[in-house]
Amino acid sequence: MGRSFNYYVRQLAREARRAEAAKKHQLREAERKRKAKEREERAQIAELKRLAKESEKAKKELEKLQKQMYLESRLQEVEEKNLELSARIESYKNLLADTLHKDDAISFESLKPSKKFPPFDPPRELREPLVAPKEDDYFSALKPPTGLARLVPGAVRRYEDALNKARDRYQQAVEEYKLKEQSRLKRLEELRVEYDKKRQAFLEEVAAKHSEIDEFEKRYRSGEVEAVITYNSMVLERSEYPEEFPHQYRVAYVPESKELVVELDLPAPDVIPRELEFKYNKSKDSIDFKLRKDSEIKSLYQEIVSSLALRTIHEVLEADQENHIHVVTFNGFVDTVDLASGNSIRPCIISVRTTREEFLRINLSRVDKTACLRSLKAQISPQASEMIPVKPVVEFNMVDKRFIEQDNILAGLDSRPNLMDLRPAEFENLVSNLFQQMGLESKLTRTSRDGGVDVVAFDVRPVIGGKVVIQAKRYKNTVGVSAVRDLYGTMLNEGANKGILVTTSGYGTDAYEFAKDKPIELIDGGGLLYLLDQIGVKAKIVIPSV
Repeated sequence: MGRSFNYYVRQLAREARRAEAAKKHQLREAERKRKAKEREERAQIAELKRLAKESEKAKKELEKLQKQMYLESRLQEVEEKNLELSARIESYKNLLADTLHKDDAISFESLKPSKKFPPFDPPRELREPLVAPKEDDYFSALKPPTGLARLVPGAVRRYEDALNKARDRYQQAVEEYKLKEQSRLKRLEELRVEYDKKRQAFLEEVAAKHSEIDEFEKRYRSGEVEAVITYNSMVLERSEYPEEFPHQYRVAYVPESKELVVELDLPAPDVIPRELEFKYNKSKDSIDFKLRKDSEIKSLYQEIVSSLALRTIHEVLEADQENHIHVVTFNGFVDTVDLASGNSIRPCIISVRTTREEFLRINLSRVDKTACLRSLKAQISPQASEMIPVKPVVEFNMVDKRFIEQDNILAGLDSRPNLMDLRPAEFENLVSNLFQQMGLESKLTRTSRDGGVDVVAFDVRPVIGGKVVIQAKRYKNTVGVSAVRDLYGTMLNEGANKGILVTTSGYGTDAYEFAKDKPIELIDGGGLLYLLDQIGVKAKIVIPSV
C-alpha cells in the first residue's frame, strides 16, 4: 500500500511539472506573439511614416511639376503670339513678292465644270437577279416505296400525297419568284429612267455652262468691254489677301485708249498691330507687350499701300491674254473715320497710271516700292497713315461706261453744266480761270495768233516756278500723241518750263509714253472735273453718243 501511494504521489508530481512546463510554454508563446505583434505594429508605423513622408514629397513634386507645366504653357502661349505676330507682319511685307511666282492669267478651260456624273448604282438587292427555286430542293427528299415497303398499307398513298404537296409548294415558290423578279426588274427600270433623266439634266447643264464659258472667252478675246471688265474682276477676286484686308474693288475699261482703271479699297492703318513683341511677366502672371514705334507703323503702312498698287497693276497686266490693256490706272481708297469730326471719309491716298511697256521693264523682285512708284509719277499721300488725300489721276466714274450711260439718262435732271455744251472759246476761258484760281497768273491768248497756245500762265513761286503753256481740247474722242507733240514743240518755242494739256476725254498709250520723261502734265476729263470741284465749280461731262 505504501508503494502504491508513493507511485501515485510521483505521478502527481510529474503531471504538475508537465502542467507547469505547458503553462510556461504558453506564457513564452504569448510573449513571443506579443513581441512579434509589437514588431509588426512598429514596422507598420514606420511604413506609414515613410509613406507619409513620400506622399508629402510626391505632393511637393506634383506641385512643382504643375508649376513648371503652367510656366511652360504660358511661355508657349507667348511664343505662339509672337510667331503669329511675326507671320502677320511678314505677310504684309511679302504682299508683292507672293504674287510674282504665280501665273495670274485665267485658263478659260479651268472655269468649265469638270465634275463627272456618278455611274448608275442601284441598291444591292436590285443589282443581281433573284435565285429561282430548284425542283431538287422540294422532291429530292421524297423516295417512292419499293419492295416490301409497297405492301405496307397506305405507303403508296402517303408518298403520292407528299409528292402532290411538294409539287404545290414548288409551283407556289415559282410563282412568288416570278412576281418578285418582275417587281425587281420594274423597280430597277424605274431607277434607271430616273437616273437617265438626272444624268441628262446634268449633262445639259454642264453643256450650257461650257457654252457660256466659251461665249465669255470669245467676247473677252474680241475685246468686248463688259467681258474685259469681268475677266479682270475675276483676276482680282482670285488674288489672295490677308483676311483682315477689305478686298473690295471696282474695274472700268476704256477700249479707245485700252486703259484699265482699278479702284481698290485699302486697309486702314490700324490693320498694323501696335504690339511689337509679347513677353511673360512671371511675377504678375501676365502677358505684356512692347509697343511698336509710330515711325515703324507709318513705314510699314506705306509699304502695304505701295505693295498693293504695284501688285494690282502686275496682276492685271500679267493676266492680259489678248493685249487688251495698254494703260493701267490704279486708285487706292480707304474707308475710315475723320477723327476730327467723327464723320466717315473715303480719301484717295495713292493714284498711279502706267503704260504696259513702261511697267514691264520693271524688275519687281528687286525694286524699292516707294521709289518705283515715284518713278512712275504716282500721286502718293505724304502721310498715308494720317489719311492725307491726293488727287486721283483718273476719276473712276468718268471712265465707267455704266456710270456714263446712267449720267446720260439723268442729264436733263442734273443742274450741273455739261462741259461738252461749251463753245471752244468758252471752254478755253474756263480752263484759264481754273488755273488762275489754283494760283497761277494765267492769260488767255487770242485764237488767231496763239501759235497752238490757249493759255499762258506763270507760276510765281521762286525756284520751281516759271512759264507754263496750256492747251485745252474739248474732245469726245481719245487724244492722240500728235497733240502732245504739238504741245511740246510749243513749249520749246515759248521757252516754257512746263506744258499742260487739258481735255474732256482721255489719252492714248502713245500720248502717255511720249509725255512720261518730259515736263508735261496730261489732265483728262476725270482730272478736270476733280480740279473744278476743288475750286467749288460743279460740272459734268456727258459725251454725245453720235
